[in-house]
Amino acid sequence: MPRRPRVQYDGAIYHVMNRGDRREPIVQTDADRVLWIKTLAEACQKTGWQVHAYCLMVNHFHLVLETPRANLARGMQWFLGTYTSRFNRRHRLCGHLFSGRYKALVVDGSGDGYLRRVCDYVHLNPVRARLLAPEQPLRDYAWSSFPFYLLPPSRRTGWLRVDRLLGEHGLQRDTRDSRRELERILEARRVQETQPDDERIRGGWYLGEMPLRARLLEMIARGQTPSHAGEEVQESEAARAERLVQAELGKRGWTEEELVARKKTDPEKGRLAVRLRLETTMGWQWIATRLHMGAWRTARNSVVALGGAA
Repeated sequence: MPRRPRVQYDGAIYHVMNRGDRREPIVQTDADRVLWIKTLAEACQKTGWQVHAYCLMVNHFHLVLETPRANLARGMQWFLGTYTSRFNRRHRLCGHLFSGRYKALVVDGSGDGYLRRVCDYVHLNPVRARLLAPEQPLRDYAWSSFPFYLLPPSRRTGWLRVDRLLGEHGLQRDTRDSRRELERILEARRVQETQPDDERIRGGWYLGEMPLRARLLEMIARGQTPSHAGEEVQESEAARAERLVQAELGKRGWTEEELVARKKTDPEKGRLAVRLRLETTMGWQWIATRLHMGAWRTARNSVVALGGAA
């Protein structure tokens, strides 16, 4: 059976879903759940992703995210791979954690209500899975973005963007009254078994009006699928990382020759490597080679010594 088409472009919105390999758990403890959210936060910092909704279940997850840059594939490769390696280390396991190819439904972000429908679908997932008793409010499910929508902005993480979903519910300002109204709307919806777009969200490859479909098909016809765009995305990310390196060299007043001459374990090289790890998806080998740090393990150890994430 042929794979469903997938395209990447600046400003795209996706409903991303992936299950555990053979539908096995992707989290075993609350510490795993915290680790999954922490890894998602790091992915957002590296890629610039804006998350509109998420829900972490036992054997799968849902994400509604916006990509200001066309980097879904690269970011998901880092996110899934990094969480898998961290999960496996925690539980002394090895091998695959997730099933093969993640699902990525393109969502119409024109303001016609499709973002609202898919975010509501994600936030109501614990209800459909019967993880909440009928008398329990939806906010009680801690591993979803919904409880954070009900908090004031000062208590939310920066990568969770709430304004677009509030707007599609007709709530123009992020106020206490608006947040209460959002909760009232979702609580009213939870008693409805299905919604008109549920099947399209579960089984389609896009969610929107015909102009979005025509645009996506035109991109596919031009070869803008992951199999064709992968190298271009990689080149774009490498170019961005190179701009960061040049900016850091300029800030320090270093020439390329001075970068080469400095020790492999120079703390300033380590700080530059920390920034590359935080703000790009480039791997250790690229970082070690570009910064003349020798083996990739040297670069990684320098970052760890400075308190950065490996």
